[in-house]
Amino acid sequence: MLRFFVGGGYYMRGIETEVRKVRKEVFREVARLAYESTNLTDDMEALPYKLVPGEDNEYWESVYRERAVVRERLRLAMGMSLRQEDAPVHVSQGVEESNIAEKYYEPPLMQVIPSACNCCPENEYKVTERCMGCLAHPCREVCPRGAITMKDGKSYIDQEKCIKCGKCKSICPYDAISHQVRPCASACGVSAITSDKRGRAMIDNEKCVSCGQCMVSCPFGAIADKSQIFQLVRSLQSGRKIIAQVAPAFVGQFKNTTPGQFKAALKQLGFEEVFETAIGADLGCIAEAEHYANEVATGELPFLLTSCCPSWAMLAKKFFPDTIDKISNALTPMVATARVIKEKYPDAGVVFIGPCASKKLEASRRSVRSDVDFVITFEELAGMFEAKGIDPSAIETDETIDDATGAGRGYGVAGGVAAAIEECIREYYPDAVVNIEHAESLSECKKMLMLAKAGKKNGCLIEGMACPGGCVAGAGTNIAIPQATKEVNAFKAGTKTKIPELNRNEKNGGTKVE
Repeated sequence: MLRFFVGGGYYMRGIETEVRKVRKEVFREVARLAYESTNLTDDMEALPYKLVPGEDNEYWESVYRERAVVRERLRLAMGMSLRQEDAPVHVSQGVEESNIAEKYYEPPLMQVIPSACNCCPENEYKVTERCMGCLAHPCREVCPRGAITMKDGKSYIDQEKCIKCGKCKSICPYDAISHQVRPCASACGVSAITSDKRGRAMIDNEKCVSCGQCMVSCPFGAIADKSQIFQLVRSLQSGRKIIAQVAPAFVGQFKNTTPGQFKAALKQLGFEEVFETAIGADLGCIAEAEHYANEVATGELPFLLTSCCPSWAMLAKKFFPDTIDKISNALTPMVATARVIKEKYPDAGVVFIGPCASKKLEASRRSVRSDVDFVITFEELAGMFEAKGIDPSAIETDETIDDATGAGRGYGVAGGVAAAIEECIREYYPDAVVNIEHAESLSECKKMLMLAKAGKKNGCLIEGMACPGGCVAGAGTNIAIPQATKEVNAFKAGTKTKIPELNRNEKNGGTKVE
């Protein structure tokens, strides 16, 4: 399956690595700052010494580098930007602007922490100690540029001559040649990772679609996104009603926790009420089924692109502008659910809790009012639970989560969006011929859009997911992707109603973009 070809990020998911440990500690301490600090500037300056105490280094070659990395993580976790490398700036500088009870965001979303970057080779074939110095030297014989010679009885590759064709690696009988690539760049399907003059990774923001796959693929934790947990806690403390909506991928993200316990835990944090984002997914699949049946199946529109994944939509708009009018104009599940919440709680704040980093940008866009005040990931929410000493699995409650249908809940896994829309089309428009395609990972999404642009996907409903595996593989998840997929599928299977009623749109004010 294609998801196994997207780099180490897939395999590291769900493993409690040192990188994940540090991220969790930072989120927990930033949440504690918001809950408990009486002198924010001093407490923020002291945090690197709390997280990296003493003089013994644990991760890097010195405690000084460890603290330097933690300082930048703290800033990003508070929604602030990285400091300049060559300027004397306190870690707390600018904290007054971020100390607010509303959305705070300094672009860009994804940033490389220079002090954490290992300057990994971008693309290099290298002979390892496994080389046996064999008599045949097939690696040397197949090299088209004469880049391989013998040195001290072993093969040696001249990097100045090497053209990275990989023929030497393919033919080596001992698998002694390693192809070294930068993990973050390997995971990026839009080639947004470049290098600065020192060889450190850089993100080209003109290309980046903020999916976060580079972040979860970096084994040094050198890439991080900005968080809104500090401002969210301030909002919860303000006395304003705050409503949570949770993405379908929430099931299983917190160990041994039932959906009812998860809802109760959110209420203990201070949320007034909890809704499923699958409500908006139900509304979306009704709208997109109608769109397909009335425009694509009739030949009026060549194909239809789903709209729920913001990085997929951003990819289409940035790299395939001719397809913009083919993106469904149904509101995304997050925005549609926020509209439903606002109808019931017009003065409340709305928080989207999910697996996705790029939802933070979707909530901030100006083209379509999102009605979403904050976006946090499951990983960030875990930090808030820890800061307040809340163990969701230990809560005794009779709370339940039962807002949506199986169709909406299926949006959490790859192929689930297209499957839900297909079910609705077959139920509502039985005479329509349905052609379904789906792509997962940005590289596969690009291939799909190229085929669609070339007229190879006419008549199709095309689901695109930036993350391989779908939303359960988002950059802000806590568990392994196969496990998360299993949990969502089980949650979907246990739903009483399989697809939404056709007239549900009218009951909820419609779903079309204003």
